[in-house]
Amino acid sequence: MVRRLRDLEPDGLVITVSWEDMDIGASIFVPCMNVDTCKKQVIEIADMFGWFVTTRVCIEDYKLGLRIWRTT
Repeated sequence: MVRRLRDLEPDGLVITVSWEDMDIGASIFVPCMNVDTCKKQVIEIADMFGWFVTTRVCIEDYKLGLRIWRTT
């Protein structure tokens, strides 16, 4: 599968997010090992939309990943 501009691929697997459905205050959890790469990709996508996002590295259900909140 080929990565589209709005897809994430922090660990080599393509993750498709419905960014258009993400309202202000909404959050998603992206399970991944390469959280720095994921954060960089998320910021690039947020810039394309003109959004600000907040991110936090966390463990949810015993999985390491990145929690992303849309703030604007």
